[in-house]
Amino acid sequence: MANHKSAIKRNKQAETKKEENRYYARTTRNAVKKLHATTEKTEAQTLLPKVTAMLDKLAKKRVIHLNKASNLKSSLSKHVNSL
Repeated sequence: MANHKSAIKRNKQAETKKEENRYYARTTRNAVKKLHATTEKTEAQTLLPKVTAMLDKLAKKRVIHLNKASNLKSSLSKHVNSL
């Protein structure tokens, strides 16, 4: 257990950030699944920029790796273009 006030505060902050990151990561994963399941081109084209922005934000905050975000964006854009 933490012995210093600063270490206790750091642990609280880490827990808070962990919860936030889990929420945003789960929300983004659901959006990616929804976009992959979409079969209408117009709907997919409106969803793609939103999902791309979500992935970029997660990568910027280091919740997911930069390359993973790039790979997901690439596969999603391929899917949308193939519709």
